[in-house]
Amino acid sequence: GFCYFSLFSVLALWGEPVISPSGPHIVVPKRGKLELRCHDNATTRGTPSSLRWQRERARRLEGEVEEGGVAYVKVPSVQAFHMGRYVCVNNSTLEHSSIYVYVKDPQTVFQRTMVNVILVREGENCTIPCLVTDPDVTLLALETCEGRPLPSGMSYYSNLQRGVIISNVRKEYEGCYVCVGQLGGLKVMSTQYSVDVRLVPGLAPVVELSQKDTVILRTGEQFDLTCSSTNVNPDFSLKWDFPATAHPNESQASHILPGSRGYRRATSLSIVAVDQSDAGTYRCFAQNERGTSATTLQLDIRDQGFITTLGSPGPVQADVKEGESLSLRVELDAYPSPSSLFWSFNGKRLLNTTEHVITIHRPHGCLARYISELRLVRVLGSEGGIYKFSASNGDAAVDHSFHVYVNSKPVIIAQEGPVDGQVRCIAAGYPAPKISWYICELPHTRCSHLPNATQLESPDVAMVTESAFGRSEVESRLNVSKEHARYHTLECVASNEGEEAYTLFLISERIVPHKLFTPLLTGMVATGIFLSLVLLVLLYKYMQKPKFQIQWKVIESIHGNNYIYIDPTQLPYDTKWEFPRQKLRFGKTLGSGAFGKVVRATAYGLCSTDTVTTVAVKMLKPNAHATEKEALMSELKVLSYLGNHVNIVNLLGACTIGGPILVITEYCCYGDLLNFLRRKRNAFLNSQVGDGYYRNVLNQTEPTSQANGTGYMPMRPSEKERPSHTGRNLSRAYFISHHASQLDDIDELSLDAEDLLSFSYQVAKGMEYITSKNCIHRDLAARNVLLTHGRVAKICDFGLARDITTDASYVLRGNARLPVKWMSPESIFDCIYTFESDVWSYGILLWEIFSLGNSPYPGMQVGSAFYRMIQEGHRMKKPEFAPIEMYDMMLSCWNQDPLKRPSFRKLVERTELLLSENTKNVYLMLSNAPVPPEQQRPSSRRLSSVCSTTAPTQPLLQSTADVFLDYVKCPSIPL
Repeated sequence: GFCYFSLFSVLALWGEPVISPSGPHIVVPKRGKLELRCHDNATTRGTPSSLRWQRERARRLEGEVEEGGVAYVKVPSVQAFHMGRYVCVNNSTLEHSSIYVYVKDPQTVFQRTMVNVILVREGENCTIPCLVTDPDVTLLALETCEGRPLPSGMSYYSNLQRGVIISNVRKEYEGCYVCVGQLGGLKVMSTQYSVDVRLVPGLAPVVELSQKDTVILRTGEQFDLTCSSTNVNPDFSLKWDFPATAHPNESQASHILPGSRGYRRATSLSIVAVDQSDAGTYRCFAQNERGTSATTLQLDIRDQGFITTLGSPGPVQADVKEGESLSLRVELDAYPSPSSLFWSFNGKRLLNTTEHVITIHRPHGCLARYISELRLVRVLGSEGGIYKFSASNGDAAVDHSFHVYVNSKPVIIAQEGPVDGQVRCIAAGYPAPKISWYICELPHTRCSHLPNATQLESPDVAMVTESAFGRSEVESRLNVSKEHARYHTLECVASNEGEEAYTLFLISERIVPHKLFTPLLTGMVATGIFLSLVLLVLLYKYMQKPKFQIQWKVIESIHGNNYIYIDPTQLPYDTKWEFPRQKLRFGKTLGSGAFGKVVRATAYGLCSTDTVTTVAVKMLKPNAHATEKEALMSELKVLSYLGNHVNIVNLLGACTIGGPILVITEYCCYGDLLNFLRRKRNAFLNSQVGDGYYRNVLNQTEPTSQANGTGYMPMRPSEKERPSHTGRNLSRAYFISHHASQLDDIDELSLDAEDLLSFSYQVAKGMEYITSKNCIHRDLAARNVLLTHGRVAKICDFGLARDITTDASYVLRGNARLPVKWMSPESIFDCIYTFESDVWSYGILLWEIFSLGNSPYPGMQVGSAFYRMIQEGHRMKKPEFAPIEMYDMMLSCWNQDPLKRPSFRKLVERTELLLSENTKNVYLMLSNAPVPPEQQRPSSRRLSSVCSTTAPTQPLLQSTADVFLDYVKCPSIPL
């Protein structure tokens, strides 16, 4: 206790040092004299003391002297750098006192500093050292150098002796600042200071390796591995940890990411030829001020490559029903990558087709893992057997087998008798079917289902052909006695796996006819034969009569020129498309044909309960036959399958119940493109010769023949040299706004080259969509393209509503009228319709557009000369208003080789390059335009460009019914 009392007494004796002159600060004029004196209580009592002066922030001290225990600072001529805080410290007690010295300079209100760039870390406080030389300065504040407002959220405070302090600095505070204040009623300003904010990472760095998880190499192969990481500032490092027996070469690299996004560093390891000593774990560490992170890689060294399959090693058994699909899957690990991967069936290698779909892929993150799958689509009864997967590389090989058993329903494939008192029944199926016999009185459709039917004792069943994996054929023979004959009907039933098939035999006793064949009976037979012949002739004439066929065709698969159409009658129809026919009010007829017509109508409540919509309704005439009714229903199903697109005439609804079939589609107010072009000939604005030049082509007539006397216009082979490209001026991008008057069905505006390009582009977009749905149009022409508000082009098929018997565009071929001048050579001569044949027709459509509605091959009749010219490669000349780029596109569409014609996707891209930006933007807005609220129908799934923006999704086929049509050969063309 005495020690503590003594120490307290000494501290109380000395106390804090005393500075004179006193006060928190003093003001000394520049080049004036500064004298500071410091003493304590011990000095006044004659007790020795130890005092010393120092400056804040360890600045250099000048003029310090000590006299009789008193510490002095004496500066005869004060300069700016003498300004600051002076501290007097008692060395014994460490007690201290301080005073701030202002060096007043009328010429410089703010002290000049050597450093004007201030570097600060994000989140810390930033001090701008704008120190005033005169304590009379007031309202010290901060401004940007450019005079703009301070960054949002910036908070600061000021101190005359420290400057301006910005709190919690953020990256967006970077910039140039000045300090301002008031002195004597005037604004004073400091020098400029640049604040640079150094970002601080929020987390430990993320480490990335150039290879993932596990690397497998053979001895002697090269190993390269790179580790990289990024950080918001350069204060981070990378380092490796690898097996002690490994000796890789290491290299470093770093660079600054563009756009002030931070810094990136990378370190790489390289081993020219690996061996077993290099195997092991390789770990890369990245460290910044927030912590350390790491990632690892396992290096596996093998003396040679390998292939191993996963799962059961033996053959795998798989059962599938005939007509269903089956997937066979193999997973394997291999290194190096297999050089050969294939599937085989009963020893024969399989190709990747639509019936046998073969896929191979590598799972993400598994370096040596491979998965191969064989999908058997709609398995046939004959496709049961051994399927083998084989894989090999330079070092190893592996096989994996699947035994596929195809369960097929029983079918009766042959029946015979009664002959010589015996009947014969042959059935097929898998497992081999069992044959039973039933007998019953009087003719019946079935005997086995009758309660009074008699089942006969089944004789032995003989195996005709036997298959271990698929359909087998069995035969049963039954002797028929006179006792059986009184029953009249005999039934053969083949059954397996709960399925059955049957056939009937009539075994009643024969009645011997009377020997006298009366003249009356003879006359009746002769009359019947005559009437039968007349009926056959009438039926032949009816079958030869041209009939309507739906032009849309949906393709199931294509292999070169071998393709399969889906029978449109077998497509599904969703009853949600149904619309009450009493809510339709019919107007004028828009088009009429031999079997049907299209009528303008008003639909009430199509989109919602209170909407009124103008629509087009396609219907049959009273004289239409069953084939026409089926065709209209098929067209309805195809339209519902296609879904919605801005450049096709979209389905809005249908009436199929309680009356004739009605197909409700969009109404296109401007009619078809062909007549629209012809109407606009009188004032076509040809942008190739200037925006102000109008050419009157109203009086132009389609050329009929030339002076060469051949009866058709001169045509030239496509192999000849084409003219060189010329510049064109499509400066005026013109498109009618979609929000123009939608009540006006007359387009009064002129037509220009940009409109022709827009029509070409829109039809290509529509055909691209149709092609994506595996659909072929088969009658693409300007007459089958409609225009609506905004000059939006929509592809359609008039079909029933056009009288093709009087339309010169359709030529009679066999029992059908075909648009020969729009058809490709393979369609004309081989009756082959594919996507490429639609591309040919699109080229003819382009010629129609850029000739302002002229008929193709003007002046030439369809005959042997026409067919010969097409086969020899002659093509039409460039239409007058077509840019050379569009004519090049036409020629590419008319390539004799279908596989060398461009796809519709390519045609869209090429046409888009010629459009102005304005037209592109208008089409983009039109394609993405939202549906007006008053036109939405939330209670219905009916989707169209009138009521919605997305298309319904219906399955292409919902049953296993036979929906495929065989290929039909066209009649030969006389040349």
